[in-house]
Amino acid sequence: MDLEFRTARREDVPVIVGLINDDPISAARSSSREPDYYAAFEAVDADPRNELIVVEADGEVVGTIQLTYIPGLSRKGGERAQIEAVRVAVPHRNRGIGREMMRWAVERARERGCALAQLTSDKARTEAHRFYGALGFTASHEGFKLGL
Repeated sequence: MDLEFRTARREDVPVIVGLINDDPISAARSSSREPDYYAAFEAVDADPRNELIVVEADGEVVGTIQLTYIPGLSRKGGERAQIEAVRVAVPHRNRGIGREMMRWAVERARERGCALAQLTSDKARTEAHRFYGALGFTASHEGFKLGL
């Protein structure tokens, strides 16, 4: 399967949101406000430290991934690549698309000169944890979040 990676466009927003919300964990997240996905898209799109990517196969969006580049003094001043919102459309799972997306993201981070690629994953996503571990990621830290 030939995959095309491209920067997301405004018209991709409904498909991206559908991919993100197409699982029980994401669907269960509540918010005290009505989401404005288009405003969020515009903010990500305008930020040179963010890349919102869609993955297409035969002209159909089959996945999405977001990369955020974080500068810092740790890691000897090396930039970090934060990998977020990795999603593959349900009918296209278990075909190696997720593996190709992660390979692409890590290579993109290397090309940029990042010192580290990192991600977080909900503790309930045990299958995803096995997947990331098989790709060489290690569960080296505990993550903490505070809803606002």
